[in-house]
Amino acid sequence: MKNSHLLSAVIVGLMVTGVQAADPEFQNECTMGLATKKHIPTDCSVMWKSENGKTYCFGNEEAKLEFLKDKEGNLNKAEVFWSQPEAH
Repeated sequence: MKNSHLLSAVIVGLMVTGVQAADPEFQNECTMGLATKKHIPTDCSVMWKSENGKTYCFGNEEAKLEFLKDKEGNLNKAEVFWSQPEAH
């Protein structure tokens, strides 16, 4: 009985850790939208995972493809806009 409780606790812990690790950047806003100084909420059904394991959301496949043309530049623009106090 104790083993099943321990196993359940380990499984729940792994599930919670996995959800936290997969939390998208920018609170589910479209990363390309932020790069163009626009707030576009998404359901994060279109996403991209960076080489460092971060997840970014996009409003649609076209926005993702546009972002990927200049990942570094667009990500920098999105981060600068996101970091401005009036952006939230």
